[in-house]
Amino acid sequence: MSSPRLQVRDVFGSWNVDIVATPFTIGRRDTKSLRLGAIEVSRDHAEIIERDGRYLIRDLQSRYGTFVAGEPITECELREGDEIRLGRAGGSTLVFLGADDSTAEISANPRASLNQITDLLERLRRVGAGRILQDVLALLLDAALELTKADRGFVMLAAADGRLEFRMGRGPAGHSLSDATFATSRQVPNDVFQTGETRVLQDLFDDSVRDGHETTRGLGIRHIICVPLHLVRFVDAAEAAPEERRLGVLYLDGQERGSLVSSVTRSALETLAAEASLALENARLYRDQLEKVRLDQELRVAAEIQQALLPHATTGLSFLDAAAASKPCRSIGGDFFDYPRQASPSFVFTLGDVAGKGPPAALMSAMLQGMFALVSRSQFTEGPASVVTTINQALLQHSIEARFVTLFLGVISGDGHVIYCNAGHCPPFVVGAAGVRRLEAGGVVCGMFDGARYEQQTVRLDPGDAIVIYSDGVSDAVDPADQEFGEARLLAAIQQAGTGSAQTLVDAVIDAVQRHTAGAVQNDDVTVMAIRYRGAPSIA
Repeated sequence: MSSPRLQVRDVFGSWNVDIVATPFTIGRRDTKSLRLGAIEVSRDHAEIIERDGRYLIRDLQSRYGTFVAGEPITECELREGDEIRLGRAGGSTLVFLGADDSTAEISANPRASLNQITDLLERLRRVGAGRILQDVLALLLDAALELTKADRGFVMLAAADGRLEFRMGRGPAGHSLSDATFATSRQVPNDVFQTGETRVLQDLFDDSVRDGHETTRGLGIRHIICVPLHLVRFVDAAEAAPEERRLGVLYLDGQERGSLVSSVTRSALETLAAEASLALENARLYRDQLEKVRLDQELRVAAEIQQALLPHATTGLSFLDAAAASKPCRSIGGDFFDYPRQASPSFVFTLGDVAGKGPPAALMSAMLQGMFALVSRSQFTEGPASVVTTINQALLQHSIEARFVTLFLGVISGDGHVIYCNAGHCPPFVVGAAGVRRLEAGGVVCGMFDGARYEQQTVRLDPGDAIVIYSDGVSDAVDPADQEFGEARLLAAIQQAGTGSAQTLVDAVIDAVQRHTAGAVQNDDVTVMAIRYRGAPSIA
């Protein structure tokens, strides 16, 4: 009785092979009973065993799976005519033929090359849709090596500075090759990348081409083909030329010619490279999108941390109430406010605006909050000017280039006296029955001048008076016509709020700014603090 057989169908054609002995092993290794080179075939993919006169196929934990009659299997009894597919894409298909089957040998399909290319391109498109760069590179190299029977393949991609960088190398049976393995002349890849034209060297030992390739010849390599990877984007306008961007090169070499330098191979590789370029671009876009998602997540966490560092929006003592709000123009910003509790019955408050925006300004503002919390506990007996001087010197000691802060710092006692220092900040409004005052005394911005001197001043509040401190993001807020909100509109919003609470004042200012900007994109953070003085606490 003759042995059962497998009819093998892959990109190279169809043929029959006898199952002479079991276990009959299938995979990409040279030692297998049936060696198949398709990309989705694992090195140790499957085996056929005989058990009590029955033949069973067993998957050997292959990467892409084994399918019988379209269903994934771990172990399955084979029946005559069963179709076995190795991998999800069906790059290699086997048909189990019984021992008595008289099916004639099937010769190689004359259209095998076309089928091969179509199959490889289809797989490449699927991997390109997955948008994982390393997978695209691995599939490109495996497909190119299978197509050409080359000994080695390398992909080099363009770096940010325009130079070619080694990204991946593969040898027979999918073995990874390092950059050190690519001990060949870089002349060919560089020429192909610069010209955008395929380069074929049919025999490096020929006198006409041997110059400049000594290193490559020293490895015994005779034949080279290098194909450019370039992305072509077509534009809508008929008269405009398509945009082309070179991504890198696909380099293949070998000691034996095989099909490496045939015209069919060259055409197939160029088509393959075009599809690979699209897949590489998809992978890059997907990677950029993942990076954006990661950065957005980090910014969300940073924004939560920044909000947590700020005090509660509203607070107060028996003689006043205070409220504040800060709206960064980006996820996080450089404005901050604070009113730490003191051992004395006085109320300490500050509002600052760090130069710049985004994460750098946010880190600076967090550092300043820490400084303020530290020095305010020990230096307020000397007054706000002493605290501002200490902060200025601390910033200069850190030598943070182009980072300074405008700062307003004050302390209010129960009898209505306000001692304050204004370090280059927008002068706050004091609004009450007696009119409108501005709090301007102090000095220059902090962190800019060594040895800067700061002064402090004392004013008296009457019951019902309100102090409104704000960052320049309020007065500089623009509408869609690029008209600034301005201090006149700010003062009008404060006065229209009347004698309401501090929170009412803050809400009135924020609402007025939002109505003015009408959704226009802003370039600075908006921060407002209001303090309503009620009068000296009564003594029981």
